[in-house]
Amino acid sequence: MEKLVINGGTRLTGEVTISGAKNAAVAILPATLLIDGVCTIDNLPNISDVKISCDILQTLGAKITWISEHEIEIDTRDISCSRAPLDMTSKFRASYYLLGSLIGRCKDAQVGLPGGCNLGARPIDQHIKGLEALGAKVDVSQGKITAKAKKLVGTSVYMDVVSVGATINIMLAATLAEGTTIIENAAKEPHIVDVANFLNTMGADIRGAGTDVIKINGVKKLKGNTTYSVVPDQIEAGTFMLAAIATKGDILIKNCVTEHLDCVSAKILEMGGNIEGDGDSLRVWINKRPQKANIKTLPYPGFPTDLQPQIGVALAIADGTSYITESIWESRFQYTSELNKMGAKISAHGKTAVFEGVKTLSGAPVYATDLRAGAALLIAGIVASGTTELYNLNHIDRGYENIEEKFRKIGANIQRVTE
Repeated sequence: MEKLVINGGTRLTGEVTISGAKNAAVAILPATLLIDGVCTIDNLPNISDVKISCDILQTLGAKITWISEHEIEIDTRDISCSRAPLDMTSKFRASYYLLGSLIGRCKDAQVGLPGGCNLGARPIDQHIKGLEALGAKVDVSQGKITAKAKKLVGTSVYMDVVSVGATINIMLAATLAEGTTIIENAAKEPHIVDVANFLNTMGADIRGAGTDVIKINGVKKLKGNTTYSVVPDQIEAGTFMLAAIATKGDILIKNCVTEHLDCVSAKILEMGGNIEGDGDSLRVWINKRPQKANIKTLPYPGFPTDLQPQIGVALAIADGTSYITESIWESRFQYTSELNKMGAKISAHGKTAVFEGVKTLSGAPVYATDLRAGAALLIAGIVASGTTELYNLNHIDRGYENIEEKFRKIGANIQRVTE
């Protein structure tokens, strides 16, 4: 078993470079199945979810060549199978993007029910609704999702709830469908725009990504034969921004899209922090105890649920009482019981948590309950006095590249240890 051993009480200072976006990469990789050709993808984050995605593509017949640790060439001309291995697809949530890509290309798809972080009920009804509207017959049974279609025909799909995954899956399936598909009440996250940009680069005709109405004019073929660079990771950048606030630090965050972080910047300023933007970088610093703030997670451009645990660490030591309302995932507050082991005073009930700010945290053995909780507890260990041992690193490795090395470079005393 691996753990991170963190000797805390450190103020983080220096520069950090943000990797490619996990949430974009795990959708773009399945999207390559729609291409009858070869493409190159760079700025890929070197994380376990990307590696598993590549392994799955290879089992389906794709030929993958690693040019460097962040760049691959993918040849999907000879896809030989539309049945993704159930044991692999069940390991992470984004495996459901294989459905849209395989039904789009092969008119046949089978994928295991997706796994990933346990954040409560995460239904796929909007995915199924969209695929069926395009003409697929979908069956969910025996731990797998099977979809078949004689052909896919463009239509209008209204999303009952704003769903990032369903928006992308419908977009994937509609790319090679006959006619025009319109997705109304679509999600607007940056990685949706990135997937649309990738597909358009390969020959698709997708318009309106980043708004709540996306129009996909089906094309007969995606040709590839070009290179695409994955957008910088909004959530990783936000994680380091909030680490600066929690540790009373001063961090220059390089290779980020600053407008993707406006909602985080607004809350940091409200908490007494300082921000300077310069093109594709942000400097975040604070020299005092952060102030209380109230947070409500919302779909983009609102405050992202994937940064809720990280800002929770800053609020746990803020001056005053803060409130977080979680409107996306019902079990996102699992990390608060771990923070309370470190001396925090957090009371979480249903969709709301109350943070009574304390002056200090103390090191303790803690367990990452999901990907973003792991990042939050790592920051808490840096803040806390004494030593923190952080377990369940498999969650963190799914979404952050070389996380301990990046934190070490800005002053954290942190080591990965195998027990």
